[in-house]
Amino acid sequence: MPSLKAIKRRINSVDTTKKIMKAMDMVAAAKLQKVKARLDAARLFAQEAKNMLAAFDDAGELAENVFFAPRAVKHTVYLIITSDRGLCGSHNANLIEKLRAHIRENKIEHERIIAVGSKGYDYFTARGKYILRAFPDVSETVLYVDAIRVADYVAGLYTSGEADEVYMAYTKFESALSHSPQVSKVFPMSVDVDPEAAAKSTNMAYDPDMHSFLDHAMPVFLNAFVYAALIESSACEQAARMMSMEAAVNNASEIIGKLTRSYNRRRQSVITQEISEIVSSASIMK
Repeated sequence: MPSLKAIKRRINSVDTTKKIMKAMDMVAAAKLQKVKARLDAARLFAQEAKNMLAAFDDAGELAENVFFAPRAVKHTVYLIITSDRGLCGSHNANLIEKLRAHIRENKIEHERIIAVGSKGYDYFTARGKYILRAFPDVSETVLYVDAIRVADYVAGLYTSGEADEVYMAYTKFESALSHSPQVSKVFPMSVDVDPEAAAKSTNMAYDPDMHSFLDHAMPVFLNAFVYAALIESSACEQAARMMSMEAAVNNASEIIGKLTRSYNRRRQSVITQEISEIVSSASIMK
């Protein structure tokens, strides 16, 4: 049975860990609030881009565009957005499993990976997957310039023919307690929007013409889609970390309670034994 000193030392150790987890919980909560403040704007940006594409679709301008025209599929690329750090529960594992299920269901062979976040990169590298490029240190502080770098690389792969179809795997933020892993097609693009919202874009005038405007606007639209996915994933990461740290704090409190009860029982046993020894010694001396 452990000594009183050993139990006390373990109580202090768990209490120190609890304080660290509590601090990390508060940090994650603060970061989540900051990301959520940007999330609505990012979603609106991406939605308006889709609405404008719907206007082009109605005008018949998308059929011959390189980003929309279908092609024979030889090379499939997955862009996966994971975190750079751990301690966020099953956030990364659920997304990776969703991507693997998509690969199995579509019977895709020799897929290529673009990893945004070190966790996805480490996972697929360890399993011998073909990593085209990694973008580390993005998930903590998502900037629009990060979306531009990722989107430009993906667009370059598609226009050069190195990729015939591109999917993006990310985690959609629904609430602090609900996150949904998603795998959506990036290229070839398709338009699926609210007709009423899209109708607002049909009255726009384009200079010099709609086709030229589309060529210049497509990179901006792609940036909007990637940026929204990065923000969604970042919000989910912080929410998952907050939940994990909260669970860790509760577990630490439970362990401390058990150790405290064990300490008290052990201390009472020691005191009882000492009293018994004193009484026995006094009886012998009489």
